[in-house]
Amino acid sequence: MRPALLPLILAAVAARAQEPPPPPPPAELRLTQDEAVERALAAAPALVRLQALVGAADAQSDAARAQRWPHVELGAGYQRRSEVPELAIFTPTGDPTQPVERVVVFPNIQDNWRVRAGLSLPLYTGGRTRGEIESADESRAAADFDLRAGRADLVLETKRAYWALVTAREDARVLQESMRAYDAHFADARNREQVGMAARNEVLAVEVERDRVELDKLRAEANADVAEANLRRLLDLPPSTRVVPSEPLEGRPVPRPDLEALVAEAQGLRPERQALVARAAAADATARAERGARLPQLAVSGGYFYDNPNREIIPPTADWKDTWDIGVGVSWSLFDGGRRRASQARAHAYADAAREDLREFDRRLRLEVTESTLELRTAEARLAVAERSVVSAAESRRVAADRYRAGVLPSSELTDAEVAHERAARARTEALAELRVASARLERAVGR
Repeated sequence: MRPALLPLILAAVAARAQEPPPPPPPAELRLTQDEAVERALAAAPALVRLQALVGAADAQSDAARAQRWPHVELGAGYQRRSEVPELAIFTPTGDPTQPVERVVVFPNIQDNWRVRAGLSLPLYTGGRTRGEIESADESRAAADFDLRAGRADLVLETKRAYWALVTAREDARVLQESMRAYDAHFADARNREQVGMAARNEVLAVEVERDRVELDKLRAEANADVAEANLRRLLDLPPSTRVVPSEPLEGRPVPRPDLEALVAEAQGLRPERQALVARAAAADATARAERGARLPQLAVSGGYFYDNPNREIIPPTADWKDTWDIGVGVSWSLFDGGRRRASQARAHAYADAAREDLREFDRRLRLEVTESTLELRTAEARLAVAERSVVSAAESRRVAADRYRAGVLPSSELTDAEVAHERAARARTEALAELRVASARLERAVGR
């Protein structure tokens, strides 16, 4: 080795050592559909929000029930008063040496301290408390049904994203296989052109079809990337994670559903319908509470006072002394400008609106279940046709390839057979995905 080359070799080695290490390969996560749904449910911010609303409804229910319990409060305070003249009287003493005595009735006490413990307990509220408790309970039930509906929507969205990724990758795989067939056909056509057995236009026609398939493959791969990004969003995965669906696109046959049975099942299971029923009941309970607030209210109350000075005791002195009181009170709002009546009318209006929403929902529910059922049946029929089309197109391509190699079939007819097989295979992929999504939509429509 020449001495002049040694510095160059050392510099090259040092430069390579300073190069950053190659990035680690992306993490691969294999998931079935159910595993993807489970991860999405655990990572969804929307469900956390709905769960927080359920917690708020729970707290409101607890607050309404707390009105039935005694209310105990403790207070303390200090007050500095201005100086005032003392009130004093003179009373005879019967002592000749000191015939009168000055007695201070209201002394000038500027520092005032007060400690109070109070208790109040409602005895009769005219149904107001019971109505508020029932309204809070129904609102809590409605919030829980909203959470269930949110979970169902997320399940359907995750299933759609999962099968969109599976479909896009399967479409890219089918197109890759078609490209290999076109490559073989293109190579054969060029060989025939070189020996004078094929015209130039035949080679160009095959090349154009091959380029078209390559472009479709690029689109399918881009669709797969978008579908994977959407699924990563739903599962809250890092951007470098590669999601690999492990569930095959071909699934078990779906049993043919009965429409009327599904509609009846949906009316009992759909959380959106149950939420509307609960909201109507909550509005009715609120109306009862407002009506009860217009009736006489009876309560018992009491207090314990420890003051310095205690002005309940005459004459007051600058000493700590205690007193107490207990009593029963009745209050009746005879006129409030129509506020209670307006609140009651508003609650009735909300209840009527919720019941009308329920009627409209029942109409739309039947339509949704009917549409989902028909989509599922159509998807089954489409898949059956697509399966037969793939078999027929594969056989036609095989026969065309044999006849083309034998020299009794032009290149254009083999190209047509290859295009037909490619389209049949892609149509089968779309039919399988449509069947999966239609099944998921029917489950969502029924409320399972």
